[in-house]
Amino acid sequence: RAVAMSVSHSSRLNKLVREQYMRLPQDGRVQVTYVWIDGSGEGVRCKSRTLDKEPKSIEDVPEWNFDGSSTAQAEGSNSDMFLVPVCMFRDPFCLDPNKLVLCEVLKYNRKPAETNLRHTCKKVMDLVKDSHPWFGMEQEYTLLGINGHPYGWPDNGFPGPQGPYYCGVGADKVYGRDIVESHYKACLYAGVKICGTNAEVMPSQWEFQVGPCEGIEMGDHLWMARFILHRVCEDFGVVATLDPKPMTGNWNGAGCHTNYSTGEMRREGGLKHIEAAIEKLSKRHNYHICVYDPRGGRDNSRRLTGHHETSNIFEFSAGVANRGASIRIPRQVGQDGYGYFEDRRPAANCDPYAVTEAIMRTTVLNETGVETKDYADH
Repeated sequence: RAVAMSVSHSSRLNKLVREQYMRLPQDGRVQVTYVWIDGSGEGVRCKSRTLDKEPKSIEDVPEWNFDGSSTAQAEGSNSDMFLVPVCMFRDPFCLDPNKLVLCEVLKYNRKPAETNLRHTCKKVMDLVKDSHPWFGMEQEYTLLGINGHPYGWPDNGFPGPQGPYYCGVGADKVYGRDIVESHYKACLYAGVKICGTNAEVMPSQWEFQVGPCEGIEMGDHLWMARFILHRVCEDFGVVATLDPKPMTGNWNGAGCHTNYSTGEMRREGGLKHIEAAIEKLSKRHNYHICVYDPRGGRDNSRRLTGHHETSNIFEFSAGVANRGASIRIPRQVGQDGYGYFEDRRPAANCDPYAVTEAIMRTTVLNETGVETKDYADH
């Protein structure tokens, strides 16, 4: 009864009735769901429209608009915002030939909205494309009941201490695997470059990984994977939170560890390029902390305490196989002498566009200090 009470009312609607309608033919027309990032920089919104035929490329999807005053992105007196399609996926909810389309948001004057961090990220990725940057991001998240309490936790208490839950198996160790496996399949169907998943250290906490992706593709695919996660959770009646520290006390926080390499790092002798990049990062720690969560580091300050497999937010550190460091070089990479490294600082609710852009600015474009260069005129 306690578990049943923690899911939403809409999740208890008869899904067999819905399936009856979902099987109806569409007479060649296509439902396209536009997805965008709202004014919080964390939330995603969506709305759908009909196209007369299936779009074969992103160029076939028209621009659209929405009411920015209802998403904290505009004033009511001048509320229209533009949705500019940038990346198209198959729709795992309404199925082929229907589509999910990720969009950039532009203001009335065609300038990027404040939370449209893709715009500058794309400029930077175009500048550094010859270095062939690959990314893989590990998205941790926590499942909550509709009451805001971690899903499956006792109503008036806590589960046993951390230890048996990481990559766990069994009804007393993992909660919500149906959601995780449904999300995985939905991402594969959509064409999202999801590459794995596992139960995390805190009970009801999970992780999925997206990558390897090159350049701007990293942010596009992670944002769509997040949208699909929230949409799957909606069907099951629970909530996925990306809060970096959803439970205070002796519980792990949630990060979005970012694995990164350039072409020269992946080749024989690449370790010296990895070490050179880490040296550059070490001198720009404060800048990275400021862009690794949506609140200038305030969210991460609750997570990066130096405990629970994190580094201290005030100190930069690096090491081989060290999960308590800012930057971890995998042991295999240390042995092989080439490969990639992992930046463990980004928070679970980071914007992947901001994170990947910052890494490129520091390690390839050789920026220093807390200010960023505007490459618009170059």
